[in-house]
Amino acid sequence: MEIATLAALLHETAEHHENFEKTHIEHRWWDWYASYMSARQSGSNLEEAAAAANLYMEEVLHILPR
Repeated sequence: MEIATLAALLHETAEHHENFEKTHIEHRWWDWYASYMSARQSGSNLEEAAAAANLYMEEVLHILPR
């Protein structure tokens, strides 16, 4: 992946992580980022990727809403 493409994906990920961060207990942001970015690279749209990352955090890592 080119640096500019990766930078754009990281920026997009940061924007979508904000809602999760505001509504869930303290967590390691890189876990959410990795799940979101993996979903996007696999073809998920923005909403699907955020949902996949949220599900991963809640079901696998047990990061629950506040």
